[in-house]
Amino acid sequence: MPAHLRLAETASGASYSPRSESPIRVVLADDHAAVRRSLRLLLDSEEDVEVIAEATDLSTVVRHVHGHLPHVLVLDLRLPNGSSIETIRRLRAQVPETEIVVLTMAESPVFAQQAIDAGAVGFVLKDRADTELLTAIRRAARGEEYVSTRVAAGLDALRRAVGGDGLSPREIEVVRLIALGHTSTEIAAKLHLSRRTVETHRARIHRKLGLQTRAELVQFALRRRLIGA
Repeated sequence: MPAHLRLAETASGASYSPRSESPIRVVLADDHAAVRRSLRLLLDSEEDVEVIAEATDLSTVVRHVHGHLPHVLVLDLRLPNGSSIETIRRLRAQVPETEIVVLTMAESPVFAQQAIDAGAVGFVLKDRADTELLTAIRRAARGEEYVSTRVAAGLDALRRAVGGDGLSPREIEVVRLIALGHTSTEIAAKLHLSRRTVETHRARIHRKLGLQTRAELVQFALRRRLIGA
């Protein structure tokens, strides 16, 4: 896991020193044309960043990364033709000189940890791309980890909590969402699980922690700083 956890800043290049060599070469991967156009306009406006290719699915991503050897791949977490997490793992093994920044709508510490464990160094929420993506790309070009602010606090809590109570990362995320007041149906939608799977997680959580009520889970989540006071 990368050593430096960098949180989002309001200025897109606040801590970046201009590169003396060529611009940061970027492959941009998203299956929505409007999103790609918006992101390309953002990136093309910067002298130190150059978008060298675009991709709409994972097979094209792999081809472009091998063919262009970019400094940074900006990758939508949910692209067709495979698993983005497995693609991250594969590319890190095959093309280690390319750093990977995940761009996603999934505001989940579990997804962030999965991406980072696979080899990504950045995790940026799409609705924060206009203020965070450039910084994430510049940090990634230096091999530094960068996580959107709204995810970073939960990610830190997840890393502290894993193993301490025998809960898996997925179970900790379910606890966090329960404590925030979400129903099983809402949790299933957020985590892309079935409602039945969420109910199974809930039963295991109560059994492992020896807790009976949602109020007790909320107190547990507060003690472990999974949610704010």
